[in-house]
Amino acid sequence: MADRALEVRDAGPQVTVQDLGRPGQAHLGVPRSGALDGPAHRLANRLVGNEESAATLECLGGQLSFRTRSAVTIAVTGARVPVVVDGRGRDWANAVTVPAGSLVELGAATQGLRAYLAVSGGIEVEPVLGSRSTDLLRARTGAGRRRRRPPAGVARAVTGPGRGGTHPKTFPRAAAAAGSPR
Repeated sequence: MADRALEVRDAGPQVTVQDLGRPGQAHLGVPRSGALDGPAHRLANRLVGNEESAATLECLGGQLSFRTRSAVTIAVTGARVPVVVDGRGRDWANAVTVPAGSLVELGAATQGLRAYLAVSGGIEVEPVLGSRSTDLLRARTGAGRRRRRPPAGVARAVTGPGRGGTHPKTFPRAAAAAGSPR
């Protein structure tokens, strides 16, 4: 099986793993968390053939670069950011096939604040209370939750069958491993 990882080269001011969050648990003191721009998160996942609930990377202001270890399909939605694959501009808000070993760069946002990067198969991190979303409040207060921000280095990430493939209810996902804070 191919190494289904993204090698993160650089990350902007804040890159977190987000899904649809933890709705309905506020009475237990658990914040919803989840993607701040739900429609953009859902669209990115639909474009690459994921279930809408799959985890994405939420990039504050854009600014993320990574190298793929296997061929993947990506989509970037939300904030308008330049999408460059191996030095060539690609379409924003469209599915883009990325060959193995390619360098993908998201530039600074030109419009909007949060860009969403979906990768065929999703982003794999261990769920906490039923969600893969980063809980920034708990991360800041040190309430026992690891930060889920991909540092420069290897971030276990991506992919399943991708666009046009068949998707079982639980599909293979990629992993974005947390590491030391920048």
